[in-house]
This record gives sequence, C-alpha cells and structure tokens, in this order.
Amino acid sequence: MDHRVPRPKRGLSCPTRTAEEPGQTLNADLCFVPATHPAPTDLPAVSGSSGRLIVAPAPADPPRPHPGQVFADPERPYAAAMQAFVAASPPRITPAAPPTTDAALDPAALQRAIRQAADRLRVERRAVRQRRQAEDALWRQLWRQQHPPHAAERPTPRPPAPVVPLPSAMWRTLRQQRQETLRQRAAEDAIWRAARQDIRTQLAPATASRTWIAILVITDNCTRQCRGLPLFVAGASVTAEQVVDALRDLLAPDLQFLITDRGTHFTANAFAQLATDADFVHVLIARHRPQTNGIAERFVQTLKDWLAAHTWTTAEELATLLASFRAEYNDRPHQGLGIPGLSPNEFTNRLWLL
Repeated sequence: MDHRVPRPKRGLSCPTRTAEEPGQTLNADLCFVPATHPAPTDLPAVSGSSGRLIVAPAPADPPRPHPGQVFADPERPYAAAMQAFVAASPPRITPAAPPTTDAALDPAALQRAIRQAADRLRVERRAVRQRRQAEDALWRQLWRQQHPPHAAERPTPRPPAPVVPLPSAMWRTLRQQRQETLRQRAAEDAIWRAARQDIRTQLAPATASRTWIAILVITDNCTRQCRGLPLFVAGASVTAEQVVDALRDLLAPDLQFLITDRGTHFTANAFAQLATDADFVHVLIARHRPQTNGIAERFVQTLKDWLAAHTWTTAEELATLLASFRAEYNDRPHQGLGIPGLSPNEFTNRLWLL
C-alpha cells in the first residue's frame, strides 16, 4: 500500500487495552496537511491542538505517572478500565471568558468571543425547540379532542372515555392562534439562520488563501477500521462546531467511549454537548501522552506517509485521494489486531459472525 519507505513507528510506552467489540470505542484526531502538494515530498509534522498550527514536533517529556497505567491490570474488565482512566484524567478546562474591551484588538480574543456567541445561540435554539415541542404536544392533544376517531378506527374494542369537542367559535380562535404561532416561528427561524450564518462567516471566512487543510480521523478501537476522513478547507480555522457536525454522521450506533486529545476542537462546549446527545463517554488523553491515543496517532502517520507519495492542487483532488486511501487501508491486512494478518473489514465481518 505504501509507495515510500515507511517511517519507523514508535511503540507504546504504557500498558494498552483495546475495545472488545466493534463500535464500542472510537479514536478521533485532527490531521493537518498542506492545501496543495505539487510534488512527492514528506509532509511536515503539524500540531493544531492549541487552536493554532505549530509546524514542529512537540518535545518529549520525561516519563512520569499518567492515567494510562490503569490498563496495566489485564484482569480488569475493559469498560471498568476505561471508566477508571476517565476518573484519573485531569478534568476538562473551560477557557475563561475573554475581556470584551480588547476583543477588537486581539484576533484570538475576538475568535473566542464569536465562539461564545455561537454557544449562546445554540443554547437559545435548544430552549426554543423544547418550548415548541411542548406547544406541539398540546396542539396534537387539542386536535385529537376536536377530531375523535371513528369507531372503526379505534385500536381496541373498548370505547374510550367520551371526549367533548370544543365549541366551534373557540376552535376557530385556537386555529387562528396556531397559524399565527407558525408564522411567528418562521420569522424566528429566519432570524436564527441569519445569525448562525453570520457566526459561521466570521469563524470561517473565505478560504481562497488557506495554506492548510484539516482532516478528521475516526478509527474503530477494536478493528482499526477507518470510519471516515472528512476534510475542512478552513484548515487551522476549523471550528469545534464543524468537527462535531462531521462527527455526528460517523459515530457508531452503540458507541460507549470516544478517545481524543485535549485540543481546543475536542474540549469546546459543542463537543461536550455531542457526548451528552449521543450518550457516550468522552475520554480525554493525558497531556503530552499522545501514545494514549496511539491508534489514531499511528493512523495519522500511515496516512501522511501514503499522501507523501501523491500530489494534489485542490481540496477536491485531496478528497478523492482520501477516499482511495480509506478503501485501501480498510482492505489491507494489518498486524497488531486480535487476529493478526486480517484487514479491518475482514476482521469486523468475522467478529460480527461470532
């Protein structure tokens, strides 16, 4: 699969455990590559976890105790070990609110202020949806009261308690109020969409001058199967909301754990809300311990080694390459799996047959 001499892969320096079933745990990471790659050359090591790109490898810290040591006990059940890892990891740190007086002078502070505005808009929208759900439930109840089913349409032979329809004048008033509510909702939705688009424009301006492209890497912890490689032409300006939107469609139905680093894209409020909505535990790896997310880190290294031998000048060409790489990667025999020598696709199929 690789057309170049592969780089040596570093081994893990801590005890490791993998998920017991496909879809139980996913590893995710962001990979940054140049927007154009006109000639086959090695791709630089790029870090974007701080919210800005650093084109240099991070210095290694001396060994020290870390949460990953909870996996040293092979007798501990996998789910219990993951929960212990989460408990031993440092808590999520929410950035402090930036001072509004200097936001216009500090681009980073301005970006944080815009993201906070996006978070507020999202919370307000969620509250509006909950209120509308309650209003719709009440309207459906009134509609059923006004339009009881005929005897032949009733699901059970026992007749329900008699329901007295509302007087015609009152029902006409309620219908007029309902129509006015729907018109008001349409106006509110137009305002919300305009505000959301304004925030998106500020967070991700025109991309003609972008020099980097961000790639979201999602791999299955059990089978090493790559679930997707969405790319973002915004590059270093990719937002947590964009990452979350792309990730929603790639989550496993029975996902229990999602492992990421502590980059700003994964510690934002939008990602915490995704974990709540999708009902999974977000496992944040220890700082300066990328090997804890080794499956994603190794995948990124393999991907960049493969891309180094190819060229692209547009995001569309890169997207075609990523689709080809994913298909080839998932069908190529791997080592290090529970059943060595199988491809991720074949390994997944065999596990589902057990």
